[in-house]
Amino acid sequence: MSLFDDDRPKKKIAHEIGSDLSLLSVDELTVRIDLLKQEITRLEAERQKKDASRSAAENLFR
Repeated sequence: MSLFDDDRPKKKIAHEIGSDLSLLSVDELTVRIDLLKQEITRLEAERQKKDASRSAAENLFR
């Protein structure tokens, strides 16, 4: 092990839709599922904010 192993940037975990899952371990699949659940939550929150803005604008022009 090199002294500089900890200095290397960590590989960011990402998931590509439709990618081959057969080479992933159970732990890696769990991490990806958690990552995707967090992303769904983030997307839903943004959708709610945009929907509220649109509703406010529609009410303003009624």
